[in-house]
Amino acid sequence: MDQFLKPGSLSKTLLFLFLLFSTNLLTFFISTTLYSPCSLNPPPSATNSDAEEDDVQVSDDPRTTSDLPPEFLAFTSAQLLPFGYNSNFDSDTIFPPVGRPCTLFPDELRSFMSYKVNGSCPDDELLAQKLLLRGCEPLPRRRCHPAAPPEYAEPYPLPASLWTSPPDSSVVWTSYTCKNYTCLIQRKKNKRFDDCKDCFDLEGREKTRWAQPGPGSGPDFSIDDVLAVKSPGTIRIGLDIGGGVATFAVRMRERNITIITTSMNLNGPFNSFIASRGVVPMYISISQRLPFFDNTLDIVHSMHVLSNWIPTTLLHFLFFDIYRVLRPGGLFWLDHFFCVGDQLEEVYAPIINSIGFEKVKWEVGPKLDRGPELREMYLSALLEKPLKNSW
Repeated sequence: MDQFLKPGSLSKTLLFLFLLFSTNLLTFFISTTLYSPCSLNPPPSATNSDAEEDDVQVSDDPRTTSDLPPEFLAFTSAQLLPFGYNSNFDSDTIFPPVGRPCTLFPDELRSFMSYKVNGSCPDDELLAQKLLLRGCEPLPRRRCHPAAPPEYAEPYPLPASLWTSPPDSSVVWTSYTCKNYTCLIQRKKNKRFDDCKDCFDLEGREKTRWAQPGPGSGPDFSIDDVLAVKSPGTIRIGLDIGGGVATFAVRMRERNITIITTSMNLNGPFNSFIASRGVVPMYISISQRLPFFDNTLDIVHSMHVLSNWIPTTLLHFLFFDIYRVLRPGGLFWLDHFFCVGDQLEEVYAPIINSIGFEKVKWEVGPKLDRGPELREMYLSALLEKPLKNSW
């Protein structure tokens, strides 16, 4: 014990403690000033506004950015704001949004983004839609002019346009099997078409859709019956998801209600047709987050599109997104939801009930056109977001 009190030993001990303290202090200094994966501060490359555009990471896929087309990199790269830091962005840099899955399909993306800047875009509507349906949403912007009809005709004036087929010269037909509206109207007779086969025929079933269906009509609700649920004038704006040729929006417009219709161009110029009628189309898939702020819409409607073909987890997210954009007291009209056998009670009713809507109408009816043995059915439900405690 006395040996530790000797002057030589004491000096060595103090030297050891000094070195130990100095080492720990240096380690602490390095860890708090340089980037660490555990640090709350981003790495210097993420905040360095002088970084080269080629260093911007647009995907965590093993492929390097050299695999991606130059125009895609030019669009998605970080861009310095001309006037420096902006408090709204909380940054001096803007990153244009684009779907990450775009980078998973480099061949399709390269075709989509290969064009002459300031020139004409390729006539590639089918390619663009393929990328959208694969999750490349939103698509990157392009610096080119899209194809337009060579002899474009002005649309018919309102209100005549609401129920009149537009001239054939209003559409670029290269992406579709039909090359005119006469063919589209008659496609219900053609086995090559299996989606919205008769919806371009404005003198056919579209003429009576959502009109007064009368009592005992099962899952067929009328627009006027639905609007009667709320005080007059309180349903003003809304959304129709997968709305075909926007007949729902047209009928609502006739009642001074503004409806935006989402639609894809599935072997037909749905978006062009919707616009020609004088209502607003929105070209997005059902997978995209609805581009509306929370608690803003009076009504959301969807017919046939939301059904058992959608994966249940995705459907759950979608129902919650509809709940999000509806204002308290807003209506969700789930129109002709298709399912089979015990799916409604075992799968879909629990999903719908879990969202938090209040049931206003709930009607189930058999779908018998292919035979009762298949046990196919439709659910039509009118659901209301609670006016209070809707969170």
